[in-house]
Order: sequence, then C-alpha cells, then structure tokens
Amino acid sequence: SAGSHTAAAPRVLARFGIGAALAAAPAPVAARQLVTCASTNAARGATSRRSLASMAAEVVDDDEDETHTLPAQQQLTPKLIARRRVHELEQQALNGGGAERIATQHARGKLTARERISLLLDSGSFRETDMIKAHRGSDFGMDKKRFAGDGVVTGQGKVFGRTVFVCSQDFTVLGGSLSETHAEKICKVMDRAMLVGAPLICLNDSGGARIQEGIASLAGYAEVFQRNVLASGVIPQISVIMGPCAGGAVYSPALTDFTFMVRDSSYMFVTGPEVVRAVTNEDVTAEALGGAQTHSRVSGVCHGAFDNELEAMAGIRRLLSFLPQSNRHKAPVLRSLDPRERANLDCLDSVVPDDPNQPYDMRAIVERIIDDGELVEIQPEYARNIITGFARMEGRTVGIVANQPRELAGCLDIDSSVKAARFVRFCDCFEIPLVTLVDMPGFLPGTVQEYNGLIRHGAKLLFAYAEATVPKVTVITRKAYGGGYITMSSKHLRGDANYAWPSAEIAVMGAKGAAEIIARGKDKDQATREYETKFANPIMAAERGFVDGLLRPSDTRRVICEDLELLQGKQLKNPAKKHANMPL
Repeated sequence: SAGSHTAAAPRVLARFGIGAALAAAPAPVAARQLVTCASTNAARGATSRRSLASMAAEVVDDDEDETHTLPAQQQLTPKLIARRRVHELEQQALNGGGAERIATQHARGKLTARERISLLLDSGSFRETDMIKAHRGSDFGMDKKRFAGDGVVTGQGKVFGRTVFVCSQDFTVLGGSLSETHAEKICKVMDRAMLVGAPLICLNDSGGARIQEGIASLAGYAEVFQRNVLASGVIPQISVIMGPCAGGAVYSPALTDFTFMVRDSSYMFVTGPEVVRAVTNEDVTAEALGGAQTHSRVSGVCHGAFDNELEAMAGIRRLLSFLPQSNRHKAPVLRSLDPRERANLDCLDSVVPDDPNQPYDMRAIVERIIDDGELVEIQPEYARNIITGFARMEGRTVGIVANQPRELAGCLDIDSSVKAARFVRFCDCFEIPLVTLVDMPGFLPGTVQEYNGLIRHGAKLLFAYAEATVPKVTVITRKAYGGGYITMSSKHLRGDANYAWPSAEIAVMGAKGAAEIIARGKDKDQATREYETKFANPIMAAERGFVDGLLRPSDTRRVICEDLELLQGKQLKNPAKKHANMPL
C-alpha cells in the first residue's frame, strides 16, 4: 500500500518486474511510487491486447478524418454510432468511478480493482468478461448512476502460465456495492471456473449490498454463496479482503478455501461498530472488531495477513504455485535441485532434547526435511501450537501438519484441532499428500476447553485424518500420548507409512500421570521409573506394527521422499454415501 514504507517493497516490486531502478530504490521512495507503478503496470496490461475499445477508437479516428469528404447523410451511420458508444462505455469501465475517486482510493493507500488484477496476473494475460454490463435499477435515482462494469471487474488470466479466474470489486464505483448484475458477473466467472477446472480468486473491496435494489441484491449474494458451496472441493477458491467486507458479504470469503487480509486497510464483521455499540454498549473500533490482526490471531477467520497490497498479490501467486488447478488435476511438479539424500541433516540426530519437558522448534525440523526450506504456512499467527502449510519434496507439493512443542507443549486444543482439520480436508480434496510430524502430550486439559466443546472440536481432526484417502506419512519425533497419538494420522487411521524417532514416547499418558494411578499409595517414584522403562520409548509400538520402523532422524527426508514416490499410485475409496456427517 502507498502508505506502507516497508523494507520488503523493493524486493516485492522486483518480483513483479516493475523495474530494476525502482526495485533498487530506498524503501520509502519505492513505497511512495508504488501506486504509480501499479497504474503503469495496469496500463501495460491493458495495451498489450487489441481490445474492442482500441479497435473502436481507430474506427472513430478514421471516420473523423473522412468527415470532411463524405456527404452529411453518411457521416453518422448506425454502426458508427454503435462503435462510438461501445468505445465510450469501455473507456468508462476502464476509468472506474473517475479520476477523483481513484485519487481518493490511492490516498488511502489502496490500489484500484484493475491495478490489483495487473499485479496478480501474468502481464498481458487478462481477458475481461462483461466489461460494459451495467445495473438495471431505477429506484432512488439509480437510473442516473449507471456505470459500465457495475463495480466489479471479472475475467480470466494466467498465473505462472496457468489459467485462473478472477473477480475484483471496484470501490470507486458505488462503493463496490453488490447489485443483481454485479452478482451475475461474479457468478458467470464462477461457473466458468468450475466448468474448465481452474482456481477462482476474489478480491473483495465492497461496502456490501446495494440497498437501493432491495432484496434483489440479497438474492445476488445467495447465488454467489450457492456457487461457493458447489465449487468447494472442485476448484481452489481464494478470497483476499482489500477493503471493507461487512454484513452478508462476509459469508462468501468464509465459504472459500483461504481468506487473506491486508493490514490497516481491510476489515470483516457481520455487524459494524455502530450496531455493536447500540446493542451491547461495547465501544470498539472497526480495526479491533474485524481487522487483519483480529482475524489472523484471535478468530482464525483469516488464513494470513499481508503488510500491503503488493505483498498480498505476490503471496497469492506463491500459494497458487503449490495448488492444483482442480480436483481433476494434480498439483504442479517442479524440477528440484534438492536431493533426497542431502548431506546436511546430521543436526537432526540431536535436535530433540534429552529432557522430555524441554521445548524445541518443530518448524526448524520441517524446514530441514522439505525442499529448499520453503514452507508456505497457513494461519501462521493462529493456534501456534500446530503448524500447517504447503511445501515440496522432490518438487512435489505436500501438506505439512506438525505439532509445535514451543507453544502449549504441542498440546491439541480447540483452535489447533479446527485449524489442522480444515487443512487436512483441503489436502484430501485436491489429492495433496500429507506429511505429519508428531510431538504432543495429548489434548489440553481444563474447564475452558471442556466447556467450549473440546471433545466435539477434537473429533473434527480425528475425522479429517480418518476420512482422508491421500498418501499419509507420519513421523513421531517425541511424545505421542493417548487420544492425541491416535488422532495425529496414526497407523490405526489408515496411515500409509508411520515411523518413530528413537526419542519417541508412545503411550497412554505420561509416566508421572500413569504412576499416580498405578501406584495408589505405593512408591510412586519406582512406578514412574518402571513405566518410563516400559513405555517411554517406541519399542512396544514397533513390536506390534503400530509404527513401520524406527527412523534415524537424519534419514527422515530420504525415507519420506521414497515413500511419497511409492505412494503416487495409491488408490483408496471410502464407502459410497451421499456425504459423511462430521462433528461440526
């Protein structure tokens, strides 16, 4: 955003090829020129194709040159009038709400709908649909406020050469409010995305329903919601909140696979601060009620927050590079220069502390075993006791789920269970293999968790893993106790390859807790030592075949890569049914 003078701005600008000179400029200079660069990039994209508007303009220019020689009765033919009108309407659509409103948008540190599209898509790849479509309303003076495009830019383009469909709301046109025709434009690209099998990206910047159209605008939202549901599990759906998103408008992002926000310029809530104040007497700001920080850290509604709009578009492009086009396609496979038998993994042999209660960073382990240490983490600021994200192993996309011992000792609680369950189900929808790293002493105890439904929410993660038919590889690095051991992709939930490091402890519960029950007034220290000797290791689980082998930590990457290669041809189907009834 124009107001964000971040040190990352030159680097991000360079990734989009906006210009080496600007990319090398000091961060404040690059940030001040950010909006100008986006506008220039949009213009380049617009002029890179031979649009109907440009052709019409040429015809108009040619005909204007001929008006000095043609008879008066031939100067304005119906076709020429139509061409001029088309040219005028396309120019109106390109200009959005006009120069003044665009300037206001830029002053707020926000880009226009078309500038955002130009940054998201490969240069010159955008093909617009329904460019001059306008609303049909006439009540409350709306017949005098018709804009070509009706406040949303829709169409298709390429990201890294692969087709995507996009709809970008234009706040400069009637506040980006959703009308009947506005919704029709969005629904058309949603239908096309499902028909051809390509991801859908919605860039939200809207004041909500167009109240002048009454229930017609509500019907428009309902049509969009219905398609969000039908597209779920068929194509990846990504929402990016880049301005206001309030009332009924929030439910479309909530129905998509991923929702991202821009800090300090976007917010989401069902009811705004004024309504909250009137009903509950709570005095809260829009940012505190529904800003990016609230939804990325507290509510979990948002899957990630970006500092500015350039970083947001770069982040979406990066995420798309890991995802398949649809459930009919496999995720793209990149040529990997990172060998499976990498030589620098000996450090994993000593990464787990001898003290079972001492924390360590699971993310460091994840980054060691994946290609080039590149992890696109999903919901990194929410439920930090579990890590979820996309990575590659030998160039193939995998979904990573890993307990984080540095947060709540890696315990599963309500938030982490829901976070991981949704991620696991997304991977299963799109045939993305799951790699799970386990170190957790069980579910988090306490009245707060129990009163808020830990049993029901914890069952969601168990259900997700049990239902998943994709390749599942699991490595237990340290603790795997009780129901948590079962839940985290255990062999009993159709895990394909399950391993344990020598440091693993697979048991019903920790030694001290078990001794309290076993000893019953006897020598608890002796009972604790006996329990640790018998169960605080992976031997019994290996003897019973609950793990397929004991794994030297430095061999983890090689073994996982071998298993994923083997499991490429896996075929497993669940019993035929209309749908399952997971514990929502």
